[in-house]
Amino acid sequence: MRFSKSFIYRQQQSQGHPDSRNILIKGDNHAVLTELEPSFSGMIKCIYIDPPYNNGDSYHYYNDRFNQNLWLNNISKTLTILKTFLTEDGSIWISIDDKEMAYLKVEADKIFGRENFVSTIVWQQRKTRENRTIFSRNHEYILVYAKDISAFKKSRNLLPVNDEFINSKYKNPDNDPRGPWQSITASVQAGHGVPSQFYTIVSPSGSKFIPPKGRCWAYNEERMQREIQANNIWFGFNGKNTPRIKKFLSKAKIGLTPETLWSGSQYGTTDSAKKHLLSLFPNKKEVFDTPKPEELIKNILEIASNEGDYILDCYLGSGTTIATAHKLNRHFIGIEIGNQITELVVERIKKVIAGENGGISKTVNWKGGGEFAFYDFDKKKKENKRKEQKEALKFLLFDKPQL
Repeated sequence: MRFSKSFIYRQQQSQGHPDSRNILIKGDNHAVLTELEPSFSGMIKCIYIDPPYNNGDSYHYYNDRFNQNLWLNNISKTLTILKTFLTEDGSIWISIDDKEMAYLKVEADKIFGRENFVSTIVWQQRKTRENRTIFSRNHEYILVYAKDISAFKKSRNLLPVNDEFINSKYKNPDNDPRGPWQSITASVQAGHGVPSQFYTIVSPSGSKFIPPKGRCWAYNEERMQREIQANNIWFGFNGKNTPRIKKFLSKAKIGLTPETLWSGSQYGTTDSAKKHLLSLFPNKKEVFDTPKPEELIKNILEIASNEGDYILDCYLGSGTTIATAHKLNRHFIGIEIGNQITELVVERIKKVIAGENGGISKTVNWKGGGEFAFYDFDKKKKENKRKEQKEALKFLLFDKPQL
């Protein structure tokens, strides 16, 4: 990927080739994103951002105390730019806490459209009780928006399941040659039913069944008879049980629908993420104060993207997003203006490439490998280029010699 002269390649901070598809950029995210847009518009499958929360605190690497209007305007500007980067089935995931969540959602609704709001994830970011406050705030939110919710619904992934789960659901009690199956209800709510869905089913044993109260059969009578003849309806071993539809493992899309409550035990906490950082940098007195755990980001990326897709994070923080993306074989673009990008993130991703075994490494059997390119964004070069363009335009418009 070729960049403008405003992007200065830093070989010492990089590991690999300047044209690597994994990119780290130090600079202001608005300026950087504007410059990247022509090259990456419509190419990013999943964006995750963890912006300042405007919670009034001050941290080692950043200040989180802003005028609300300025904070909201800044976030709105960022989201507006980011929307252009998403693929049609892409999504953006935004971490936030109680203080500004409602205001941020209203702004995001305006930018992405309320119809493209997917859900609000509630993540248990701490498992201990905070007794010094009025309420112990143990959760944060992740707002999820799609570029086009219909496209996202078709492409989003289910959560993986193991063989134990599959074997507990799919069995073959009648030795069907088509393999294991599970039974699902043959009736649906009657609210949208049509007259042809109300009838009596007669089983092969002669038992008769009508739909339960408030429900109707999933198929019309003609279709139901075809399904019975094809051995796709299960009446139990004795043929006298309420009919149920056989759903075969060979035709099933296996996986779990994501839920909106994410526990700290399963998806990590701020505390577990900080312990991971401290293990990576045992000699540093200060690490990032509010990192996100790799388990949390892994779940997001596995739902919203596939191997080889581009992931973007323009509030890179401690680098969890790109570290997780790299371990999951995604390409990444990470942008951060703070010094932690050189003090923490570069060294962290180098450790990932070397095969560090923290975070999700053991879960995904991470062994190391890969590369990335590091760039400084020189805003002055960009400004000088604009001045040159203005001078050239001025010459063409006003200083053109008279004939």
